[in-house]
Amino acid sequence: MTWLLYGATGYTGRLIARRAVALGVRPVLAGRSAAKVVPLAAELGLEHRVFGLDEPGAVRRGLAGVEGVAHCAGPFARTALPMARACVETGTGYVDITGEIDVFEALHALGARARAAGVTLLPGAGFDVVPTDCVAALLAARLPDATQLDLAFLTAGGASPGTVRTVVESAADGGRIRSGGEIRTVPFGSRRLRAAFPSGARTVVSVPWGDVSTAYHSTGIPDVTTYTAVPSPALAATKVLRVGPLRGVLGGAAGRLVRGPGERALNGSGCEVFGRARDAAGNTVTATLTGPNPYRLTVDSVLRIMPLLRSLPAGFQTPSRALGADFAGTLDGVTVSVAALR
Repeated sequence: MTWLLYGATGYTGRLIARRAVALGVRPVLAGRSAAKVVPLAAELGLEHRVFGLDEPGAVRRGLAGVEGVAHCAGPFARTALPMARACVETGTGYVDITGEIDVFEALHALGARARAAGVTLLPGAGFDVVPTDCVAALLAARLPDATQLDLAFLTAGGASPGTVRTVVESAADGGRIRSGGEIRTVPFGSRRLRAAFPSGARTVVSVPWGDVSTAYHSTGIPDVTTYTAVPSPALAATKVLRVGPLRGVLGGAAGRLVRGPGERALNGSGCEVFGRARDAAGNTVTATLTGPNPYRLTVDSVLRIMPLLRSLPAGFQTPSRALGADFAGTLDGVTVSVAALR
């Protein structure tokens, strides 16, 4: 299968490109900056293309002859729809690594057009959505009448520039939960949960993460809250970030100053997930997941998904719907455990 890696010169894009070559896979590298794309393609001996996402015709021409796109150029709130629409128009399968709620919802709204065109739209193909979405699906299978779902995650090793920029911007917009099937805005960090992670119990706070969208589409559970550990100073700083101009300044500065985890951090850190589902009768089931560094998991996940893309169902998909609830457990270094019903 011929596929294109857009955003190949970003932090995660480079990791995917280099790992692909190490495995004998040869994606077409692409991005909007020739000064960045050309040297990387030359280094790795790969075909390359240079095009931006501002002009739909240029995007369609950039997709000529490829069967799928791994879209890794954030911020996805600005880049996902231009690429996804071009994929629908050209019959090209679409995969991305977003974790942004509004992006998932926008691509879900594009799902009917994609299905009619026979095109798969699979956003959230890395961390955190792959592990948490699969945990959510496993919990829903164990407790089919669940009405409440809590998903919490921990990460270590540091973040990429794109991730930091996205976190700053999303935190500034406040918190998001799903209640009664609808996405609602709440104060950032307004809910707390004592999550029983494999490494030990931790108090986590509610954050506006992608599973507020995807877990509902995967499971139908109407109330979904996502959590992670947020230091108190960072929690307090979210109030300052609500000032629009300041948010842009801080997001841009963070993106420039942060370089992403080095090799030692990539190899020496991991991630954990805790999930809990509850039904109206009070029955509860929990699950946990441990895995490698989130960027290592993302690279592994994307490179496993791309060869499968043509065989996946058309239309908008979540990872567990397209690949099965057990998919996360097949990734390198991932262990999943589902507790007995209580």
